[in-house]
Amino acid sequence: MSPSATTAKTPAGGPPKPSALDKVMSGIERAGNKLPHPVLLFLGLFVIIGTVSTVFAATGTTVTVPGEDETLAVKGLFTGEGVRWLLENFIPNFTGFPSLGTVLLMMAAVGVAEKTGLLETAVRASIARAPRRLLPYLVAFVACQAHLMSDVAILVIPPLAALAFKNAGRNPIAGLIGGFACTCAGYAAGFSIGALDALYTGITHQAAAVVPGGESAPTHILINYFYTAAASCVLALIGGFLISRVLEPRLPQPDPDAEAEEGEEEAGTETGATADPAAARPSVTVTARQRTGLLRSGLAVLLYAAVVVVCWLLPGSPLRGEGGALVPSPVLDGIVPLLFVAFVLAGVVYGRTVGTLKRAEDAPRMMAESITGMSGYIVLILVISQVIGVFDWSNVGTLLAVNGANLLESAGLTGFTGLVLFVLLVCVLNLFVTSGSALWSLVAPVFVPAFLLLGMEPAVTQAAFRIGDSATQMITPLNPYVFLMLTILRRYEPGAQLGTVLSRLSVFVIPFLIAWLAVLGLFYGFGLPLGPGADIHR
Repeated sequence: MSPSATTAKTPAGGPPKPSALDKVMSGIERAGNKLPHPVLLFLGLFVIIGTVSTVFAATGTTVTVPGEDETLAVKGLFTGEGVRWLLENFIPNFTGFPSLGTVLLMMAAVGVAEKTGLLETAVRASIARAPRRLLPYLVAFVACQAHLMSDVAILVIPPLAALAFKNAGRNPIAGLIGGFACTCAGYAAGFSIGALDALYTGITHQAAAVVPGGESAPTHILINYFYTAAASCVLALIGGFLISRVLEPRLPQPDPDAEAEEGEEEAGTETGATADPAAARPSVTVTARQRTGLLRSGLAVLLYAAVVVVCWLLPGSPLRGEGGALVPSPVLDGIVPLLFVAFVLAGVVYGRTVGTLKRAEDAPRMMAESITGMSGYIVLILVISQVIGVFDWSNVGTLLAVNGANLLESAGLTGFTGLVLFVLLVCVLNLFVTSGSALWSLVAPVFVPAFLLLGMEPAVTQAAFRIGDSATQMITPLNPYVFLMLTILRRYEPGAQLGTVLSRLSVFVIPFLIAWLAVLGLFYGFGLPLGPGADIHR
């Protein structure tokens, strides 16, 4: 029986009867729709923290961090002292938020690579001539590296994967669904570094500073690099297997009439011409000029990277750390500006080669357009920075962290068991709060300090969050890209409904969750660093 049959048979003359899956997901959708806008959510949280801190301050509540002699008193926001602090620190809280400048810088750089066409061409080149049997695995691998492109990856990879499957004589629906599943579940994985890494580590840094000594913990942009790189390889293998052996054999064959009608619609009716349906859609082929652009941009980045590495390795180099150490060093601390130059260099070389960047002023224009799209994020950070600032200043965050750590310890949920429970909590919350930055901002100020007090570095808490944030993203109706996939799916399967998409995506959730956790378990069990200078235990 095809998994596309997610609704019961339609009674004659009546609407289709919802399946159990439809009812469950509809309930999630209704509950999620009741959540306010993230800005309003954090404004409410700001008021709650302010009220709680004021009540605790009035009752003389104190907290002692384990290992510290000093007893900290909880300070109230809605007091004279609190109002003075807020007025003096409102702007510094915002402008000093670690991820703000980093994310904007990375978005500006990636914007040049994206708008010149470099990123999309790189994706096309990677899957255009893949062998038929290896195609699912290659699509899965590329999708698991795609967070470099931010949300553009979800718009580009699944449709291109569908076309690649069709050109290879395979079911395009498998490419579409599998590409989307692997992009979502592997969104926080990969060998690449992007704005997502900068965003997460900025929030992690602020959250770690809630407890004394936490500000000295490693929180640079590469603290999860070894882990995410390893996870992306495992996820690609599992994703390719699921696409090829589990999903594709159970899919219906695409409706050729629907594909033809869709092609005619995309070709347009203004000219009245009858066009080839395939010609109206994006092609997975790469032109000779585009290949030349990829080659030149790749060589330029390799040359640039070689210069940086040589300068880093030279004895007595200013790029080395204290005592000539390679880790930590200014290279790791300054990885963001180094990546900025790499992306801009690659984008400019590619754009000049293929003609998408004709004038010098085109590059800054592309940067500005990319940053303009971050306006919503900037407004959100304005509020989030105040919430985390109050958490820190009032000592409410320290109080929650100490009590949370004591609760976990008394219940015997320390170590890896505690991390697994945290992952499962994030998986559930992710169904309702689909913004990764918003969700991490909600849970980081409590769980990063709590696990710190249990002897775990912020890097492992952030790595655990990545798992929960990725695993269930694909099956929540609050993810607008799910409906985009439904729209594209109807090109091949006109009768597809929301339950059709969700039922097929659901086969990826548990295997990917287990794979993410298994890789983290290996790192945890063997005490491997999650990134350069980022150990698991303190």
